[in-house]
Amino acid sequence: MRLLIAEDDRLTADTLAKRLREEHYAVDVFADGEEALCALMTTDYDVAVLDIMMPGLDGLTVLSRARAAGRHTPVLLLTARDALSDRVGGLNAGADDYMVKPFAYEELSARLRVLTRRNRQTSNVFTLADLTVDCDSRRVTRAGAPIALTSREFALLEYMIRNAGRVLSRAQITEHVWSYDYEGASNMIDVYIRSLRRKIDEGHAVRLIHTVRYVGYALREDA
Repeated sequence: MRLLIAEDDRLTADTLAKRLREEHYAVDVFADGEEALCALMTTDYDVAVLDIMMPGLDGLTVLSRARAAGRHTPVLLLTARDALSDRVGGLNAGADDYMVKPFAYEELSARLRVLTRRNRQTSNVFTLADLTVDCDSRRVTRAGAPIALTSREFALLEYMIRNAGRVLSRAQITEHVWSYDYEGASNMIDVYIRSLRRKIDEGHAVRLIHTVRYVGYALREDA
């Protein structure tokens, strides 16, 4: 999944991004509100974390403008303010959740998982044929046998199974699995798809990962 973090405190932003990337999220970090709003308007994020006090545009203005433009990305607000009026103002502006600094990372991580479930479905466990992907525990099994994946492999599989049956272009996969600062090889998606095929499909009569020529890839039961 892909997250947007808008936070002008560099230490907080870097620490938060590092922890989230360790949990297999693709993370884009912005230090001012104008950049964050531009990204929200042009990129399909799973969740956005906005600090209220930012240069350029404050977090509430970013949120209000994004909602007015029809962007429905789940938003969690971060702020040092703890007055009831601030919390109510944030929720009235369209925020889905609100946390006051300082906060425990474990609580933030749990709230992000709740927001992704609310945005996608009631459960974070996905099943296709005999493949099961638990996005909370990061556990993958096929026909009951556990499959060990790297962080990036899991992020790719998670995106594909959340969109099972859809043909996903390389551009869509790059946008959702890799962040803006990705500078890897142009064939990296193909490399990871081959690795997933080896781990997910090899040894099974029914292949789940399919190449759609000239278009992209799909995770589905049919050929």
